[in-house]
Amino acid sequence: MRNMQDESNQRLIMIVDDDQALGEMLSIVLESEGFKTVTCLDGWRAVEMFPTLQPDLMLLDVMLPGLDGVQVAQRIRQNSNTPIIMLTAKSDTTDVVKGLEAGADDYVSKPFEVVELMARIRARLRMPKVNAPAGKDEGDLTERLQCGTLVMDRAEHTATKDGVDLQLTPTEFELLYVLAAHAGEALSRANLLKRVWGYESGGDTRLVNVHVQRLRMKVETDPENPRIVQTVRGIGYKFVAPTV
Repeated sequence: MRNMQDESNQRLIMIVDDDQALGEMLSIVLESEGFKTVTCLDGWRAVEMFPTLQPDLMLLDVMLPGLDGVQVAQRIRQNSNTPIIMLTAKSDTTDVVKGLEAGADDYVSKPFEVVELMARIRARLRMPKVNAPAGKDEGDLTERLQCGTLVMDRAEHTATKDGVDLQLTPTEFELLYVLAAHAGEALSRANLLKRVWGYESGGDTRLVNVHVQRLRMKVETDPENPRIVQTVRGIGYKFVAPTV
């Protein structure tokens, strides 16, 4: 396995799983890749430890004693945008969607391949570049992007609408940035999975759908009747610049 010492830069990953053997295995693998790790066996303890540890990423099992993974994610999201990858023994819609709606950025189903998990971790810690739309080069997308009353600063990772901070998670920011950088263009869910989540092929389109719902709660005046992040039936979504 390729060493990631330079890429990880000793970033801290918090592993929350009541399967001690799995937690130890993950810790060994991640530390061999240059990360620091800390493990926790239950949900309540994870919530207590989180403010002090301030990890760069959390691997969070859905099924936990005390607080389950969904409840942990909800509490973490109240005060932090730290990337969360859910670990689930199930891949049915209820478990996956609940985790994503609680604030998770991605999920991996057990049993999983280590290579797959590492790819998900890399993608969340080093967000993929946005492909430049026609008429712009990559340099244009590293600075300030303004579409109507929406202003996004990629360097500062901030987004405001009508001067109000939208308080986006890193994944929500990337999703909105991709859509806004291609304003008026219908982007497929597969396209968004590649640009935002780093999936080169396949991937779960529920990641896109749930994150769009979460994004609408923050950017739309009326999330039930979206005017900014619009659904394009049979394709995906498009961005329409907000106006005063």
